[in-house]
Amino acid sequence: MKDEEYMADFMLTAQRALTAEDFRLFRFHFLLGADWKLCCRQMKIDRGTFFHSVYRIQQRLGRVFRELKPYSLFPLDEYFGGALKGVTPCTVRMLPRPNQLRPPLKKAA
Repeated sequence: MKDEEYMADFMLTAQRALTAEDFRLFRFHFLLGADWKLCCRQMKIDRGTFFHSVYRIQQRLGRVFRELKPYSLFPLDEYFGGALKGVTPCTVRMLPRPNQLRPPLKKAA
């Protein structure tokens, strides 16, 4: 249940910290995974406005998640209270976005 509690805290904190328009963009882009073109078309904004809003959302939520009392949402080890015995860690698989720049994994010879 700890994972579900974290997801609920994450969503509710984001909803409280952001304006209605910023939360709508947060939901489309970060939670549903829509690219910038789809978000711009859906929200009727231009590319520059989209990216400025994304950077503003990242900055605002990063600070809120870090400074949240009594337990910050970041770093995760502080939220989950350290290692628990008999519990396997939950892994989150991030799917790569199309056209995402990937650094080389090993040095070319």
